[in-house]
Amino acid sequence: MDWIRAVVRFVVSAVVLMFVGAIVPGFRTLGFWNALLAALVIAGLGWLVEVFLGRNVSPYGRGIVGFIVSAVVIWAAQFIVPGMSVTILGALLAALIIGVVDMFVPTALR
Repeated sequence: MDWIRAVVRFVVSAVVLMFVGAIVPGFRTLGFWNALLAALVIAGLGWLVEVFLGRNVSPYGRGIVGFIVSAVVIWAAQFIVPGMSVTILGALLAALIIGVVDMFVPTALR
């Protein structure tokens, strides 16, 4: 049943990215499939950061370092996901909103 949680997590992440794209200036609105791809890319980049730099520096790490790394991961994802366009300010605002949503929608996948 862990794969069901993973699928639900990525679908929720895609919906959150679509929501963020609709309200955050500097973050272009994504369709569902591009948002789902962006969620997968962001999770993959976050995993790579965690593997190479450690858990405390990962996007899931708490504090300002985790927040900044999360914004950088979101900004870097635009170079992989077609149709995704993010400014630095848009990435910072998106990281803030995604962090707040993630705080209220906890998962066991961390």
